[in-house]
Amino acid sequence: MYPKNVDEVTMWNDFRGGNHAAFTQIYQNYVSLLYNYSTSITPDRELIKDCLHDLFVELWKNHKNLGETTSIRYYLMASIKRKLVRHIETNQKHLQHHESYYLENPDYTGSHEHRLVAFEEEKILTDNLNESFRFLTKRQKQAISLKFFQDMDTDQISSAMNINPQSVYNLIFGALKILKEHISSEKLAFA
Repeated sequence: MYPKNVDEVTMWNDFRGGNHAAFTQIYQNYVSLLYNYSTSITPDRELIKDCLHDLFVELWKNHKNLGETTSIRYYLMASIKRKLVRHIETNQKHLQHHESYYLENPDYTGSHEHRLVAFEEEKILTDNLNESFRFLTKRQKQAISLKFFQDMDTDQISSAMNINPQSVYNLIFGALKILKEHISSEKLAFA
């Protein structure tokens, strides 16, 4: 049993070190709070349950790579919000894409071959994007990750990377320029 009188920083660091009892205590302390908080973001109870499950599985799986925090509550609330918003936005994009396509092509039924070609084109684009990341510096990768995958704003990135906001803009702008150039050249190579 994990001691209840341990402060958050110690509990978080114990968890990051692989202490399963600390992880269990974090789960027990925060899962209800996170569930209630999530209902203010979406009414979809199943999505909330799925995202909470995924969040805690990912936390345990990546515990060695997690950073320090002084507030487990804030860290977890920010994490579940990002996860829920990402799922909602992805679902909306897919829905809008399909709706607009079918409105433009009402008689289209989608042959198996056409779906395979579309899937392959999307896979090539995704592979090109992943491949283009190798042209970025470590700091550019970190800034892009914090901005687009962890949904942080400029001030949060500035604080996390210990640099000024202008440097954050410069890193992200430079990285996006490199990615755009690389993806454009890759696209031309396939044309």
